[in-house]
Amino acid sequence: MMLPYPKIASVLLCGALIGGVSAPSAATVPRPRWVATWAAGMTAVPEPATYLEDQTVRQVVHTSVGGDALTLRLSNEHGDGPLRLGAVHVAARAGSTGTDIDPAGDREVTFGGRQEVTVPAGARVVSDPVRLDVAPDSDLVISLYLPERTEVGTVHRYAMQVNAVADGNVAGAGTIRPVAAPSQWMFLSGVNVRTRPRTSAVVVLGDSLSDGVATTVGANRRWPDLLSDRLRASGPGVANVGIAGNRLLHDPNPPAGQPAEAHAAYFGPSALRRFPGDVLGQAGARHVIVLLGANDLGQPGSSAPVSETVTAGQLIQGHRRLIAKAHARGLKAYGGTVTPSQGARFGFWSEEIEAKRQAVNHWIRTSGAYDAVIDFDAAVRDPARPLRLRPAYDSGDHLHVNDAGAQAMAAAVPLRLFR
Repeated sequence: MMLPYPKIASVLLCGALIGGVSAPSAATVPRPRWVATWAAGMTAVPEPATYLEDQTVRQVVHTSVGGDALTLRLSNEHGDGPLRLGAVHVAARAGSTGTDIDPAGDREVTFGGRQEVTVPAGARVVSDPVRLDVAPDSDLVISLYLPERTEVGTVHRYAMQVNAVADGNVAGAGTIRPVAAPSQWMFLSGVNVRTRPRTSAVVVLGDSLSDGVATTVGANRRWPDLLSDRLRASGPGVANVGIAGNRLLHDPNPPAGQPAEAHAAYFGPSALRRFPGDVLGQAGARHVIVLLGANDLGQPGSSAPVSETVTAGQLIQGHRRLIAKAHARGLKAYGGTVTPSQGARFGFWSEEIEAKRQAVNHWIRTSGAYDAVIDFDAAVRDPARPLRLRPAYDSGDHLHVNDAGAQAMAAAVPLRLFR
């Protein structure tokens, strides 16, 4: 049975407000700013459930912008019971692989001054600020100890990173002995850093192309990571909340009589529904890049009911609603054109679907509704067969790009948008 998608409760701020920690010593001194350096969109988990008990889950995340302190964002938004954490630790990763840390740099994370925290079902919490020098373009290791039998009900499925589970409370240990190596992020949805004044965050709202599916595991070659590399000099944070399978208009809804499609629970609530928490809730957010529509067009009839087939007009209206939400909160919104998929399996291409894709892309390019256009379609299509991905960028499924394709997508984003 799929877990329901409850209305997400308000974020619980256990420490200082995300916007700042300490007042400047003089009115003329700009205050440091809290900015999202890493983020993940979270989803429910289909049956059968996975449980952790008296175990530590150790997870690796990659930063975009650096700072001199951090806060963690933990999520139980899709859980159906409270999430109790007996200890939370953070440290810089020791080396470029594995989950080892330098114990001398390990920091215990607190919540309202307490080492333990209980996150209610449907809620997120933000930790107290932790003094730690965080380098840009670096790896952090975050360890969560779960003392009680706990269902893993809130995850990001495609971490494109190998994490670890170990027995007992080893949250602060330099090296652990894994009993499992999950490729998911569990209960962890964001890292904010205290950084330079006037630094902002770019939020990427997308599907599997932004999530990095088919790029190299552990290499941080998702196109948002590679965009962050290009932005390093100017320093905006990049918060990638892309979710593989995500749709703009509909929540996951496997067709009746197809239990094998229970993985649809991993697709996440619709982008419209998760926009307030996943985009507007990011510290320092000033820009949002939207790359959505392929799953709205391709899923009905395979991993979604045929009744959820959408028109180009309905997708355009969905984009207009996202733009309005962004503008109402002062964010600039940039529209990404939907990339080609001819030859893809699972019903993702037909002449009818292609006509809708072309209509949506024409609107994105010409309507002026978005503050700017990022032409991902032009960046990765084959010049000789423009309805297909360029062979050098094709991961092999004719839908997802490889590392080279992700690089081309990152290069298609005009850096002037963030200056």
